[in-house]
Amino acid sequence: MYSPIIIFEALANGLMLGAVYALIALGLTLIYGVLHIVNFAHGALLTVAMYAIWLAFEKFGLDPYLAILIVTPLMFALGYALQRFIIGPSSHGSDNGILLVTLGLSIVIQNLLLAGFSSDTLTIATDYAFGVVPIGPLLLSLPRVIGLGVSLLTALLLWFVLNRTDIGKAIRAVAKERLGASLVGINVAHVYAMTFALGTACLAIAAGLLMPTFYVSPTTGAAFVLVAFTIVVLGGMGSILGALIGGLLIGVVEAVFSLFLGDSLGQIGIFLIFILVLLVKPTGLFGARG
Repeated sequence: MYSPIIIFEALANGLMLGAVYALIALGLTLIYGVLHIVNFAHGALLTVAMYAIWLAFEKFGLDPYLAILIVTPLMFALGYALQRFIIGPSSHGSDNGILLVTLGLSIVIQNLLLAGFSSDTLTIATDYAFGVVPIGPLLLSLPRVIGLGVSLLTALLLWFVLNRTDIGKAIRAVAKERLGASLVGINVAHVYAMTFALGTACLAIAAGLLMPTFYVSPTTGAAFVLVAFTIVVLGGMGSILGALIGGLLIGVVEAVFSLFLGDSLGQIGIFLIFILVLLVKPTGLFGARG
């Protein structure tokens, strides 16, 4: 049996990793809440952001956390361009078309990364990767403490954008009633692209938080987006608050299962939660029936 200190450390570190999971899920649920589609390219775009962080470190010696400031606007622009000039026009307004286009984009991006970087795993070596923050008797991972703080700050900033800015009000209007928003003069295509861009920008921040302690390969994003899908379902499709709380909860569940079953079986708990939610409350913790 583990000592209480080890259990509390595992729970705390799981909670902090869950905050980064929540950040990935925030972009996914934001896109779903407005476009009402599941973005199958989400994992591939996360991988692109992780490679961008790696390149910034390898080519320019830029710290991963500082690289976030450069990669985030680049990913924002990429997300906007993809939605405005590829996904929107090629789907012809059909939800099924958007699903197919994002799935196709995912395959194309993954293969481009495979051609450009091969299948080798790449990592970033930093002095603080194994650093710890002592809090009483607990020793917490420094990168995860930073990840928790930045993730919560990003969630707060996203809330501010959605609730206190003109584009945020337009996004909420389009999410509520697309036709009505169009009739009062809101450019729906621009709002769609901005929403997709914001979701993609969240991935850039998550990538910068992950790279000091994780590796990247052309398929890395797929593993994280599976967890993100679970978080979105757990919190409620389209719920920002649900994604944040769901991510924290999933991080704790994974930490508990990893502690008692081993790291290789840690994600069993995540998918048990996923199945349980689908059985008991399919709309998620904060979701509403359509």
